[in-house]
Amino acid sequence: MLINFTLSLQKKRRMDLCRRSYAYSKVDKEDPQDIIHRRAQFLIHKVLEKADSRRKPSCLRLRISKLKIKIGKRLMRLRKRIISGVSTVRLGIHGHFITQLRTWKRIFGRGRQSQTLINA
Repeated sequence: MLINFTLSLQKKRRMDLCRRSYAYSKVDKEDPQDIIHRRAQFLIHKVLEKADSRRKPSCLRLRISKLKIKIGKRLMRLRKRIISGVSTVRLGIHGHFITQLRTWKRIFGRGRQSQTLINA
């Protein structure tokens, strides 16, 4: 009786294996709260791992970062000086050009007026 029972179980298992190879396994749907909780735990774990892996900044790195800041400030000052110088030069050239233009207008404007007076 026991031998018959084990043989029938073996046959059943073989049949199940044949059927399972093409069948999809049913996945239980997870609770949305559990999914959110698991994702949050993963993100917390990831952040903690990153925090642990960070090294203490070396003295050389600190010096380099301070030097970068110093250079950046100097470049900004230089840039501002250049821009203000260029704008001053532009104003000077513009002023000079306007005065020259007025002078030319006076010279040639009077010439036209005098010609019209002579012709009249």
